[in-house]
Amino acid sequence: MRALRRKAPTAGRADPAPSRWAWRMQRLMLTPGIRLALRAGIPFCLTLTAGTIYLANDARRGAIQQAVAEARASIETRPEFMVNLMAVDGAKDELATYIRESLPLDFPISSFDLDLDTMRATVTEISAVKSASVRIRPGGVLQVDVVQRKAVALWRNDDGLALVDENGIYVASATSRHARPDLPLIAGEGADAHVGEALELIEAAGPLGERLRGLVRMGARRWDVVLDRDQRIMLPSDEPLRALERVIALEGAQDILTRDVARVDMRLARRPTVQMTNEAAEERMAQQAAFRAKNK
Repeated sequence: MRALRRKAPTAGRADPAPSRWAWRMQRLMLTPGIRLALRAGIPFCLTLTAGTIYLANDARRGAIQQAVAEARASIETRPEFMVNLMAVDGAKDELATYIRESLPLDFPISSFDLDLDTMRATVTEISAVKSASVRIRPGGVLQVDVVQRKAVALWRNDDGLALVDENGIYVASATSRHARPDLPLIAGEGADAHVGEALELIEAAGPLGERLRGLVRMGARRWDVVLDRDQRIMLPSDEPLRALERVIALEGAQDILTRDVARVDMRLARRPTVQMTNEAAEERMAQQAAFRAKNK
């Protein structure tokens, strides 16, 4: 068997194997990063450069902006996107008028120019509005649905008379007590913060009928029940309802409030006191003096 021998390279024939640098370049071109740069990066850079050069001209930029604005205006002003009127439901005439004045809109107006969230916030900031919703109805109607606060009492304060709801929140102003004779009257500093308690006392004072004139918050901590004939029931800061019920029970048993009594002081539960009117006190003193003179 003949030994294997390597053949000597033929003179003048090129080596088909790539050089070291050619091999490295081929490997580099096959890497994902270089392929991505060649496929996307270079075209992007060329496009960006061309766009920058094109938009460097003020006239070209202005023409593009005008074309975009005209296209947008042509869409926004289409009849199906126009709002032609406003409807306010759930509010009385005076409040509805005030809501319309708070939302000054020039109809017809495109729905794209309306910020419904801001409009709803504007309506709910009105003191007489408890909650509100704003939407665009089919047919180009801006619908404002309002839940109006319900006034439950008249509050007399330094600024005059105000209508307040069950939470003591201002609803509207009142010109006089006769404007809302159906509502109970409360007065005094901090009375608006205790409307719920005042309503309970007024309900408990139902047996007093039309003699009840209202409640006055004294020292921002307790109530006085004001009756006709300038009578007052001075309630304690703790458990005022229980104290008032005791007075009403005494009235039912002994007619204590039908007598010449000016004040019924219930601030001390263990020692309620009764203050007579000045006329009754003077008459009693005169009777005592006459009795003493007679017995001398």
